[in-house]
Amino acid sequence: MSRRMPLLIGILVALVFIAFNAFYIVDERQKAMVLQFGQVRSVKEDPGLGFKIPFIQNVVFYDARIQGIDTPSLEVTPLDDRRLIVDAFARWRIADVEQFRRAVGAGGMNVASQRLESILNANVREVLGSVRSEAVLSADRVGLMNRIRDQSIAEARALGVDVIDVRLKRADLPEQNLEATFQRMQAERQREAADERARGNEAAQRVRAQADRTAVEIVSEAERDANVIRGEADAERNAILAEAFGANQEFFAFIRSMQAYTKSLRGENTTLMVEPDSEFFNYLNAPHSAGRTEVAPEAAPPATASE
Repeated sequence: MSRRMPLLIGILVALVFIAFNAFYIVDERQKAMVLQFGQVRSVKEDPGLGFKIPFIQNVVFYDARIQGIDTPSLEVTPLDDRRLIVDAFARWRIADVEQFRRAVGAGGMNVASQRLESILNANVREVLGSVRSEAVLSADRVGLMNRIRDQSIAEARALGVDVIDVRLKRADLPEQNLEATFQRMQAERQREAADERARGNEAAQRVRAQADRTAVEIVSEAERDANVIRGEADAERNAILAEAFGANQEFFAFIRSMQAYTKSLRGENTTLMVEPDSEFFNYLNAPHSAGRTEVAPEAAPPATASE
């Protein structure tokens, strides 16, 4: 029994070793491929425990998560021959493990990243070279990025990967061209501002002319109506005055004199240079009305010397 114990232990160790080499575990973040002499035998994409033939088959694991790739700065020449410095990045992941293995071989993720970078750079140059630089520097950039993504998706299918998104991080002019570009942009904006001011002044002149015309028409109509009303009022006033004058000529003369005093002695105008016996003061000097004939007083006897 003592001689068989080491043998049993050795057999048990061998079985455990074989069991460890026969089973493998696939994480939820991975995809596994079983290879036999370099040929693909099976693919396991679901997480869990897998089986392979020990010592004959081996397992290769690939990251199933979304990967990122950043391209170096590219110099792109749009249609208007204005050079741009562009930085782009892409997000991708493995879609078909077998196709991916056949395309990149044993290089794995590194080789795939290099080939995807070449595809992305080519599409960036092609798409941005087909438009003017204003489209790249404006809100139209979103549509351009979608075009780059769609073309990259079509070409990346040969690698067994899906390109999820492509974005342009930066699209700037070279340093030597920035100043000239800023000056052209400033001149263009100044010209547009001058055009807008000219159109605004023209519209303002039309509005002012219309307003002046309307004001003249309103004032003319108002003056016409006022003259009509004033004429009617003067006629009615003259009729009333004529009727009053005919009814009581002395009272009418008294009222006119009082009105003349009021207009003459108004404010600081309180000094008049007139003769004492002027008719202007008839109602102030004479005990009787101005319309009546005054009786001259009797002459007084001459005074004596003693008086």
